[in-house]
Amino acid sequence: MTSHILIVEDEPKLASLISDYLAQSGYKTSIIANGLEVLPFVKSTSPDLVLLDLMLPGKDGMEICKEVRQFSVVPIIMITARIEEIDRLLGLELGADDYICKPFSPREVVARVKAVLRRFQPTSIVSNNEKTNVITLDKERYKATINGQEITLTAVEFQLFDKLFSEPGRIYSREQLMDHIYQDHRVVSDRTIDSHIKKIRKKVTGALPRQEMIHSVYGVGYKYEYND
Repeated sequence: MTSHILIVEDEPKLASLISDYLAQSGYKTSIIANGLEVLPFVKSTSPDLVLLDLMLPGKDGMEICKEVRQFSVVPIIMITARIEEIDRLLGLELGADDYICKPFSPREVVARVKAVLRRFQPTSIVSNNEKTNVITLDKERYKATINGQEITLTAVEFQLFDKLFSEPGRIYSREQLMDHIYQDHRVVSDRTIDSHIKKIRKKVTGALPRQEMIHSVYGVGYKYEYND
């Protein structure tokens, strides 16, 4: 099945160039130049990935990303020329899954798109608690079901939770978790992982009050451990 990539970029020549390269790699593409048109399109069309420029007419990329995350876990790659915004993009106050800095080559965009789609491709449902089935992770929808209550995680949050959940008791350093999420081994700050973990805990606590599942190990990192 051909993946559908939504390109949100107000520079016509750049948008067309990216579209041509993605089409040559076998992807279906759509182009939107105005930020106000993005949410209705995502809701009605459900693209497989969104390339989202930061600076747009109508509504900027940060606001669009926040609003999309209220109803969708579609992977989002932010495009920015503002280096100082990268920590915020990954800080995932926004829920972005990756970023590309201008100027860039179209081949880099294609490579990033392939990497993100590969990272988030559907796999089977998993659970490591067969006795009570307290927690089930559905990798097709990036959702966790806890005690029958469904919680929605961003794609990055899901990847983190799944990594910790897959090996209860194992301690992962922040560096190991960052390498799992960002496989191009870029340098990002420790607080990026901390920000993700904080949000996962908040969502999980809504389903299991007073239960700690993701534990901080001082000076080392994090581990998943749950005793029902």
